[in-house]
Order: sequence, then C-alpha cells, then structure tokens
Amino acid sequence: MSDREGNFPEAHELRWNPLIGTWIIVAGHRKKRPWRPEESGKPFCPFCPGAPETKKFGSNWDVIVLPNRFPALTLDAPEPVLSKNSLFKTSRAIGICEVVVETPKHEGDLCDLSLEHMVKVINAYTREYERLGKLDFISYIAVFRNKGKEIGVSLTHPHSQIYALPFIPPRIKRELDMFRKHYEEKGNCLLGEIIKAEIKENKRIIYENNDVLVILPYYAMWPYEIHIYLKRHAQSLLDLDKDEKRSLADALRIVTGTYNSLFDRDMPYIMAFHQAPVNGDDYSYYHFHVEFYQPYRERDKLKYAAGIEWGYWTFTYDGVPESKAEELRRACRKAYKKYGGFIGRCF
Repeated sequence: MSDREGNFPEAHELRWNPLIGTWIIVAGHRKKRPWRPEESGKPFCPFCPGAPETKKFGSNWDVIVLPNRFPALTLDAPEPVLSKNSLFKTSRAIGICEVVVETPKHEGDLCDLSLEHMVKVINAYTREYERLGKLDFISYIAVFRNKGKEIGVSLTHPHSQIYALPFIPPRIKRELDMFRKHYEEKGNCLLGEIIKAEIKENKRIIYENNDVLVILPYYAMWPYEIHIYLKRHAQSLLDLDKDEKRSLADALRIVTGTYNSLFDRDMPYIMAFHQAPVNGDDYSYYHFHVEFYQPYRERDKLKYAAGIEWGYWTFTYDGVPESKAEELRRACRKAYKKYGGFIGRCF
C-alpha cells in the first residue's frame, strides 16, 4: 500500500511484460548501492584487499567471487503482492547475483592482466556456471562485464558479474530460435557457417588464434561491436578444453586492449557471454560466443540508442562495418605491441 504522499514500499519481484513476453526485474533496494565513491571525496573500495568484503581472503589472492551486496535477485526473495488484474502477472525475484573480482589491483582492464591470470578469471566463470547451473530453479547463467562511466558502472575496481536467472533472457531466446531454425533447415550450425563466411571474406576479422576468431560482425549494431567466436562447436564454458580456455583468455585481453588503443584512452564497454541455458533441455544446436558493445561511434561522439533503437529494436549503424573493422585492426596491432603476451595474430 502507498501512503497519501505517493510513496511506495520498495518492491522486489519479477513483473511480466505481456507486450514482448519477458520478465522485468524490479529491485527497489538497489537504489541504495554506492555510486562511484572515488568521486565523492571519500573513496572506499569494497573490492580491494583488506576491505570487509574481501578480508577473509587475506592479501594473497588473484581472483575471487563475492555475493553482490545489492542483488537484483536473491534466494530469500519475498512473495510478491499479487494484482487483482490478470494482466499484471508477477513472480518471486529468486536467483543469485555474484561479483567476480578479477584482480586485487584497484585500476586496470582485462588487457592489463597476464594471460595466465586471465585464464584464472575464465576458470572462475566456468566454476560458477557449473555450480549455479545445478540449481533446479535456475534457467540461465548470465556472465557479463560493465566498464566505464558511460555504461553506468558504480565501482571502478576491475570486476565482472554473474546473474543466475530463473528465466531465459529474451535476447538469448531469440538466438536459440534462430540457431534451432537454421539447424532444422540446413542440418548445421548457424554460427559455424558464419565463421566460414567471415574467414572466406576476410574483411572484418580483427584477430585470430588457434581456437577463436575476433571479428566486427557483418551484422553489427554498435559501431565498434566485437564478437569472439569459438571455432569449434560448443555450447558453454563447460565444453571448452584447457587450450580453448587459454585462447579465449587471450582473445578477451586483445579485445579490451584494442578498445583502449582505438582512441588511446581507457574506453567503456559491455561484455556479454552467450551460453546455452541450464534448464536441462537440449541445446546442442547452439554455439557459445562472447559479444562486446562499445558506445562510441567516433573519438568524441557517443552512439546513442534513440527512438528507432529503443522504440522498435531496430538499430541504425553509424558508419560502414568494414571501415570500422579497419580501424579496429589498426588498434589491435597497437594493442599487440603495447600489452604483449598474446598467442595469436592481428589482421
């Protein structure tokens, strides 16, 4: 119940959007999370060694996984208040939200980690995907990374996040539909065919090692969007062998180094792992990959998602993908020299 001033209690629940058929996470308590404390004049980082959240790990650690202090989903989520209108469907916001602190160092990016250290980050993702995926109320494990003020990152210490969701996100549902349709019609993997086509054309490949391709895809939506495609058909991190994890770690370093070399400054981005759901169904037709979205379209110009994008989910590409790919290729070569330790080749 609200009071006469129009104030409402902090809801924590899932609400169904019947127009597009997806759940919305309502998490009123998250408005209290700290916002870039270094800008307040009273810097405090909960992820640095010795902080209350990391104290139990001591000072000699490299990668740790912590529960999110302000989770959008929780195991003890309250029962929602049901609406009398059947159109307004709700459910418990049950799930798990974690933070992967990738390094004890307060500043830096994935490209600043050694290849061996980056492999440890991949192994942490893999362990959590396996562990959380065994929970019978979880359908999808979202592994993602937000970096930069432009993306809305509240804490700058290098970290990524894992959400164990009780539903399959609509973006992944759409991908599953397209992968399944292609398999039923053609008898092969959609992304596997795209990989062959990209190699043949060789216009948008940025970097390659033994096991992965790094490309600006033909169908990119963001100006400097980059995808990492595993060459072998696999559904999730659990399917990757030791060498493939090392190759993936290498690719993550080169992508972030490429972004930071593109305009010679620390650049914002979103990283999203696209893996098979964990609800027990057969997703053998799906192909694991990683997507990066970078919000700048030029050195000092942001690409804003505006009316046609937000209102209709139809992206307008500001530029020509092949031209942007050439810019990224040059940046990749700079990153290769600057950060070192890579095991593949730039184009």
